[in-house]
Amino acid sequence: MSLRRAGEKGLEALILLSGTSAIIFVFAIFYFLLKEGSDFLFHRLDLVEFFTSMEWRPTDRKPVYGALALITGTLAVTTLSMAIAVPFALGAAIFISEFCPRRTKETLKILIELLAAIPSVVWGFIGITLMNDIVISLTGASTGVNVLNAGILLALMSVPIMVSIGEDALKAVPDGFREAAEALGATRWQVTYKVLIPAAKNGLLAAVLLGVGRVVGETMAVLMATGHSVRMVVDGDFPFLHVLSPTRTLTATIAAELGEAPKGSDHYQVLFVIGILLFLITFVVNLVADLAVRGVRKE
Repeated sequence: MSLRRAGEKGLEALILLSGTSAIIFVFAIFYFLLKEGSDFLFHRLDLVEFFTSMEWRPTDRKPVYGALALITGTLAVTTLSMAIAVPFALGAAIFISEFCPRRTKETLKILIELLAAIPSVVWGFIGITLMNDIVISLTGASTGVNVLNAGILLALMSVPIMVSIGEDALKAVPDGFREAAEALGATRWQVTYKVLIPAAKNGLLAAVLLGVGRVVGETMAVLMATGHSVRMVVDGDFPFLHVLSPTRTLTATIAAELGEAPKGSDHYQVLFVIGILLFLITFVVNLVADLAVRGVRKE
């Protein structure tokens, strides 16, 4: 076997290892979570209480492990942050890709990427200090660390990745699409709305879902900016989502309590059950994204 052929075989093996390692790591993480929490999950945890109770009191004499308030808190913060981030992020991606002068484009891209370089704990400090006072002064809320505070911070944290992926998706549309539309007399806005966005919708959808993943998995910023209070923020009353109410998320609960829970205790294991729940939520989001992208491609 020649040296060149041996190098090609080695490169193929490296690529195969790189491709399969991600799958191996995912299964390893899931196995670790299941191993640490399976005893409590399958033998002592009341799943009905876990998913329907609003009481989270793991350190009482008679512990109650109700995660409903934690789940709704996570969903509330994620929903609000995406409602804020998606229009701004996709709008910024379209502006940078299609309307922005070259010199201004480079400056804006650098500034947006700098947002991604800010550590989450710094975002948390901003939420506790600056955003806390702003929310109180503008809304009259009793506390400024609440769903609204965390939603704004997480929107800012998710914008850079959504802008970057969205701009790449728009740039990937062949120039022939633009030229053909302009040859038919379409304006730049018409080219963007009628041609580029439909052609790049796979990538734009991927950008949004990556932003969702960024928000769902965030820990330190939501721990500091939400008020870390176990209470329902979603109900049937008006408003449906209480954005000025403090809340607690699944990730923040793990971060705040895992260091104090005795290893092997029910409290310790239920935190790993929450980790399994987060893993499954992420899996479902990715599965829905894959199915949605496949459906868009078929169209």
